[in-house]
Amino acid sequence: MKKLTGKRWPALLCSIIAALGLLAGFSAWAEEFAVGGNSLDWQFTSLPGAELEGIARTWVHKSAQAVATYYGSFPARHAVVRITAGRGREAKDGHASGWNGSVIDITLGKKATDADLADDWMLTHEMLHLCFPDLAEEHHWLEEGLATYVEPIARARVGIIKPERVWSDLVRDLPQGLPEAGDRGLDHTHTWGRTYWGGALFCLRADVEMRRRSGNRHGLEDALRAIAAAGGTIEHSWKMDRVIAVGDGAVGAPVLRELYDEMKDKPVQVDLPALWKQLGVVKHGDTVIFDDHAPLAAIRKAIAGG
Repeated sequence: MKKLTGKRWPALLCSIIAALGLLAGFSAWAEEFAVGGNSLDWQFTSLPGAELEGIARTWVHKSAQAVATYYGSFPARHAVVRITAGRGREAKDGHASGWNGSVIDITLGKKATDADLADDWMLTHEMLHLCFPDLAEEHHWLEEGLATYVEPIARARVGIIKPERVWSDLVRDLPQGLPEAGDRGLDHTHTWGRTYWGGALFCLRADVEMRRRSGNRHGLEDALRAIAAAGGTIEHSWKMDRVIAVGDGAVGAPVLRELYDEMKDKPVQVDLPALWKQLGVVKHGDTVIFDDHAPLAAIRKAIAGG
C-alpha cells in the first residue's frame, strides 16, 4: 500500500535525540547500511531490545537485497524504513510515501522470529513502491499491480522463496484480477481485485510479451530499471504516457502502450489456463510442477527460475 505522507529524520540525529530524551515521538533506535549503491536507514520508534533488533535487521536486509537484485541497484537514493513495535509475530500496516523522501512506515510484532518473517512479503512490496513514480489516481492499479507482481519474483531471485511458490500463488490469485460484470477497464474499475491482481495480470502479460518479442533478451525489469534510472521513483509524479514511453523504449517494443490501450477502459478476459499451459505451469495439488517442453518454458525460467 502506498500513501503520500511521512517524515524522514537522519539516523544519527534520531539516535542523539532519543538518547538525550529531549523529544518524544522521534526514532529511539536507528541504523544505516549501504544497499545496491545507495543507502537505507532503518529505525525503531521505541527501543526494540537486542533480540528484536537482530531479527529486524535480517528482515530489512533481505527485503532490500531482493529489490536491489531485481533492479540491478536500489533505486531510492536514500530510503528510510520506520518500524513501530506492535503486538503479535507478524509485519502489518505497511505504507510507502514520497513527499519528504522515500519512507516506509510499518509495524512489526514484538514476538516475531526469523521463522515468522521468512515468509513475509509486505516489506519487499513496500520497498518496490519506492522504486516507481507516483501516478494519477486512476492509474493506482499499476502502482499496486507492479508491487504485487514483482515482490515474489524478486524474493525468488535471491532464494527467499522457490519458483514453484511464485507460480502457484499466481495460479491461485490472478483470477481475482479478471473483470466482472460492470467492469469498465483498469483505469475506471477501482475494486480491490482489479487494483492489485488486475494490475499484476497486466504486468505478467507485459513481462511475457516483452520476452517473447525480444527472444527472451528483455523483460519487465528492463522497463522498470529504465524508469527508475530516469528519475521515476516515489518522490516524483509522472504521467502514464511518460512511464509507457520510457519503459517501451528500454525494451524496444510498444508492449506497454498496446496493453494499456487494450485494458485501460474496457474489460479484457485473459485465458489464464491457456497462458499457464504455454508457460509450462501445471497445477499439482496445492503447488505446481513445471513442463520444460512447453512453448514458453524458457520465458517462465527467465522470470522466476525453476
